Amino acid sequence: MIERSGNLIVISGPSGVGKSTLVKQVRAQLPSLEFSVSCTTRAPRAGEVDGRDYFFLAEDEFEAKVQQGEFIEYAGVFAHRYGTLKSEVLNRLRRGADVILDIDVQGARLIRQAALADEEIAHAAQFIMIVPPDIATLEARLSGRNSETPESLKLRLAGAKSELANFRLYDYLVVNDDLDTAAEELISLLKCMRMRTATIEGEPFA
Repeated sequence: MIERSGNLIVISGPSGVGKSTLVKQVRAQLPSLEFSVSCTTRAPRAGEVDGRDYFFLAEDEFEAKVQQGEFIEYAGVFAHRYGTLKSEVLNRLRRGADVILDIDVQGARLIRQAALADEEIAHAAQFIMIVPPDIATLEARLSGRNSETPESLKLRLAGAKSELANFRLYDYLVVNDDLDTAAEELISLLKCMRMRTATIEGEPFA
């Protein structure tokens, strides 16, 4: 029997592209996909559980993990810090699970850098960007939320254009024009990843 390690699936996309909805639909059809639980220094929100939604850490605890090299990637976002633990990811990959990371472009770039120094991450990491069919569609989706002022909409669109300019950081693009079509394409892509020779353990045919 062929034994495989898992894939580290790094997914990014600009605000308003529908990434979270898409990932939720895909996970409903591929329940074996696992999310890595991230660390954060922010306080828990109502209904959030430590160890399920996030590992909630004090600032000094987070910094200690930074100094000990325990994160694959970490960043500051709106006065708080977020990070992905190596142990959360590698332990799952080693038992053959595919792990999804839903992170921004900065985090994806840091994982690319980590892969240069870590062969296990390099073998596992696959980068997917979820994109809109065009900027006009993205603007319409953001406007449709009715939660944006003209100023905040302008800032979000500028941020989206900046993120989309980094598309060559990723291995694959999935265009989220129609949600069902995009989900179908993403599922096909994830199934193909399970067949990569890089995930095969040992020499099964020796």
